[in-house]
Amino acid sequence: MDERTLHDWREVHNVIIPNAALSVEEVRERIGQNHLTVAYVDDTLVGCATVRPPAGPDRTATVIVRVLAAHRRRGYGQRFYESELARAYELGAGAIETVVLVTNVDGVRFAPSPVLSWRWTAISRRTAVPRS
Repeated sequence: MDERTLHDWREVHNVIIPNAALSVEEVRERIGQNHLTVAYVDDTLVGCATVRPPAGPDRTATVIVRVLAAHRRRGYGQRFYESELARAYELGAGAIETVVLVTNVDGVRFAPSPVLSWRWTAISRRTAVPRS
């Protein structure tokens, strides 16, 4: 991940999850543990994603997609999620989970949709987002 991409990933993460803002150093640590992706439409930053590798007896992977509010409800999140879901299965996932910040109304609305027919956890504003 180059510096621009790292900073773009961090920007989206921190805008969408301000109660668990990450430093550049923390993002660098995550790069070594997880697969981080940034989404652009043309040259416009749209979102970021995290795929935590499969773990545990059922090989559960965590797939988290964050789309900036200005770009929601255009299908970007669904396409981005499907792409990252495919990546999780390529890594050997037997099950998928996701995390949605409860204050992200669009994310909470999206999570139980047919596209996301797997486990998901809503995290309240006062609860720290689990770190890898």
